[in-house]
Amino acid sequence: MTVAQAIASCTEETRAHSSTFYLGSRLFHGDRRSAVTVIYAVCRAGDDAVDQASSVTEARERLAAWWAGIQRAYAGAPDPEAAVEVGLAWVLERHDVPLPAFEELYLGLASDLEPTDVADLEELMLYCRRVAGVVGWLVAPVAGYRGGSETLDMAMSLGLAMQLTNVLRDVGEDLRLGRCYLPADLRAKYGVTLEQLRSGEVTPQYVALLEELVALTHRLYREGWRGIPRLHGVASLGVAVAALNYEAILRKLRQNGFDNLNRRAYLRPVERIALIPRAVLQLAGGPAREARGARS
Repeated sequence: MTVAQAIASCTEETRAHSSTFYLGSRLFHGDRRSAVTVIYAVCRAGDDAVDQASSVTEARERLAAWWAGIQRAYAGAPDPEAAVEVGLAWVLERHDVPLPAFEELYLGLASDLEPTDVADLEELMLYCRRVAGVVGWLVAPVAGYRGGSETLDMAMSLGLAMQLTNVLRDVGEDLRLGRCYLPADLRAKYGVTLEQLRSGEVTPQYVALLEELVALTHRLYREGWRGIPRLHGVASLGVAVAALNYEAILRKLRQNGFDNLNRRAYLRPVERIALIPRAVLQLAGGPAREARGARS
């Protein structure tokens, strides 16, 4: 498989499975656009290794094979028939993408191999860090950035916010897979039981629980947005568009009466496109806000 074929395969995988990420990637230029779609496809392949397996044993084997492929790419010896490995090896020739970020992703995906019932917010945040927060660390070296570790911390916050958005959107779907990422201590605090959730009942107590998690997610978005203007060039616009798309899912969830047990909150294509001008405006105000904060 040629590099061009590998990139084309990864780009199609991104387009097919994440309209939000794909739209954001289109705003990158040249090799950087290809690099971010490859990174998404690599992450997606790990996720599919777990979710598309017919048994836990098969999932473990598939995930182990995915992790071995990551290591081959970092060693400069990718499987020539595996698009994600060929593509990742190509990315690594150009960008210093940290292997520990993929290792954390591997640990997060491995945690999905068994039925999941998250105990508390700390456990939920660790899961979100591993399966999505580290994506900011994977993409930042491709985009280029200023601000050092502080900017990477902001990228982590943005990744956490996006994964919490996924958690809030997919409660019903996750329950059908034997997973519940709504912390057990929060469910107890609001008097919400797993039986109620499985019955599809959206109670005032359940809405209050979701409101608390939505508020936390919005705080993480605000922290993540501080880092987006620090990305180099047009990459900041690509990430800004993706962030606004994810954040809009929370508004859709509220418009749906917080019924994430029986329906899925999503944006129509025209709604996604309409967020691009807003991203431009928010970025234009970003450096000024940061300067005001520094003076304060």
